[in-house]
Amino acid sequence: MYLSLGSNQGNTYDLLNKAVQLLFEHVGPLIKISPVYKSPAWGFEAPDFHNCVVKMSTSLSPSSLLKKTQYIEKKLGRVKSDNKGYESRHIDIDILLYGDLIVNEPNLSIPHPLMLDRKFVLQPLVDICGDEFSEVFSKTYSSIFEDCKDQSKLTRQSKWLKNPIDNIDLSSYNYIAIEGNIGAGKTSLATMISEEFNAKLILERFKDNPFLPKFYKEPDRFAFPLEMSFLADRYQQLLDDIGQYDLFKDFMCADYDRYKSLIFAQVTLQEEEFALYKRLHEMMYREMPQPDLYIYLYQNTERLLSNIKKRGRAYEKGIAPEYLEKINQGYLDFIKSQHNLNVKIIDISSLDFVENREDFLSIINKLGKGLVN
Repeated sequence: MYLSLGSNQGNTYDLLNKAVQLLFEHVGPLIKISPVYKSPAWGFEAPDFHNCVVKMSTSLSPSSLLKKTQYIEKKLGRVKSDNKGYESRHIDIDILLYGDLIVNEPNLSIPHPLMLDRKFVLQPLVDICGDEFSEVFSKTYSSIFEDCKDQSKLTRQSKWLKNPIDNIDLSSYNYIAIEGNIGAGKTSLATMISEEFNAKLILERFKDNPFLPKFYKEPDRFAFPLEMSFLADRYQQLLDDIGQYDLFKDFMCADYDRYKSLIFAQVTLQEEEFALYKRLHEMMYREMPQPDLYIYLYQNTERLLSNIKKRGRAYEKGIAPEYLEKINQGYLDFIKSQHNLNVKIIDISSLDFVENREDFLSIINKLGKGLVN
């Protein structure tokens, strides 16, 4: 997805930087930011503009994206007038492209209908994706720029805009483990962090466990083989994934921790079984590295049950609230006993970090290191 930003009123650089920050907070991560170009007002007499193009990723639909860009424009001082002609503005944000999607609606057209005629759009676009082939236009963006008839003179500025993600230093961690109760959103958060912050993603392979559906039907009978199978599988996976560093990733992010096995086993096993299980656990994990950040997502039981129902796994339908409360207490007791583990407990009961980017960034902001402004 590509957006064009422009400003010719007030402190234009400050406004462009604020626009970039708000796009990061409300729309998604910025993958690339072009240089800023000074260009004459296009289609009317006015002070010169400063323009740039940004490449972004977002989960918003085109219509929702338009609402967000209009919200940002208004927040930064743009006042829409009834004048149908061009006019000066504090900030202007245009949706240029949204993948290969073509949209023709009364208030939204994608690709932007005038982008091929505007040098101040095409030049910064070429700077960040010139060699890419456009499926929409059936040619590279460099070729599109060469065909542009606009003779406007552009002046490339030496000052660059700041990418807000540069203020977030999760790479100072080597290994982040995200924990929480069943249905808390561990996998979703780990996946989102890995995608946005270039982390190696380690996901628990619970879906392939043949004992799990049986355990939910007959817990007393299948608790021990279930926990033993989890113990073996988690150990093997962590041994493989933690031991193999990915040179192209900045850190590792897992949706479970080695102590998860102990916490669940203490709830599900008989006392004698748990004593044996704990001995085996300690022997296996003695040399295993610990995460340098352990995140526990606290979610109230009502929301957990709602999330479990929403994801629709047949074998989870019978999970009782009391079982979830025991698991939560097990985690809290474990955390209290850890004095050498860097733990962050985050209450997400009122958050929806999957649907609301603001909630996702509020979690990132709680991870320390002076992250999101």
